[in-house]
Amino acid sequence: MATLTSKRFSARDEADAIELAFDRGWSDGLPVVPPTEARVRAMLEAGRLESDQQVAFIRDRAVAVTAEKVAINAVMAGCRPEYMPVVVAAVEGIGDPRWSYHGPGTSTGGAGVLMIVNGPIARELDINAGDNLFGPGWRANLTIGRAVRLIMRNVCGSLPGLLDRGTLGHPGKLSYVIAENEAESPWTPLHVERGFRPEQSAVTVVAANAPHQFYNQLSNTAEGILTTLADDMRISGGVMGQPTYIVVLAGEHMRTIAAEGSDKKRIRQFLFEHTQNSHAHLKRTHRMSGDLQPADEQKMRPLVASPDDIFVVAAGGRAGAFSCYIPGWGSAKSSQAVTKEVKR
Repeated sequence: MATLTSKRFSARDEADAIELAFDRGWSDGLPVVPPTEARVRAMLEAGRLESDQQVAFIRDRAVAVTAEKVAINAVMAGCRPEYMPVVVAAVEGIGDPRWSYHGPGTSTGGAGVLMIVNGPIARELDINAGDNLFGPGWRANLTIGRAVRLIMRNVCGSLPGLLDRGTLGHPGKLSYVIAENEAESPWTPLHVERGFRPEQSAVTVVAANAPHQFYNQLSNTAEGILTTLADDMRISGGVMGQPTYIVVLAGEHMRTIAAEGSDKKRIRQFLFEHTQNSHAHLKRTHRMSGDLQPADEQKMRPLVASPDDIFVVAAGGRAGAFSCYIPGWGSAKSSQAVTKEVKR
């Protein structure tokens, strides 16, 4: 294996090494695991990568992200070595020109990197797809997402207040990882919809705002639940058009909707049609410029360019009449969701 080339620092003990990381600005605000050579090499071995191998090139930063840098930050984030292939795939995703790193990495809009994991590796690594979906308690979810954000910080230079200019940000900027509940889902998995085989593992990376939870315990029909969801979505996020919306349907809602035979395609179409705003409403609420015209009452503007830009994901707890949607970051022509295979 190639020699590790990153600069080395000495510390008296683990506690001193943790404080060194704080002092040097390598931390996201939480203690990090000191990246010793043995730990970094174990991470590289798990990813089957040479230390000098390029994982991604961040064009907007003119930065080559090497496997060594990915491994160092994965160690600091608290990842186990077997998480390394997922971290690598996610870094490949944010380095893809379609994801367009500059916008979500620097914008005052404060996007997080939402990562949706599909395929066998999600189950092997116990990446949470159920209860407390976006919350604490799951090492794989929290450390994989944290590793990607540390790479953005320490390799790409996206430091808060400098190149990361988020006005508010949101907690997903620390870590924002879920898996799809393929075991219980009645629908086609997200990665299969995006061109992969069921037996492949993949990560979809989305520049995304925070989750918006909605509640519907009254309706026992698909139309009732989706109508509530659409009404909430319609006035959310950037209603002038965004590249992507993620809809996460948890257990109770998933079962009710699927019982009537609604597949993901039908869900997407319903939401696309029922989340459009009239130009009149957008002008009255000062979201669209220009004087109000009589025809504006009939002119409609969708949230996304097409139904296919609404990603439906089965995930969340089995109990509770709650689900959520996640507005994508930016305008319709900005950052696009990217799906990469997890290679092992």
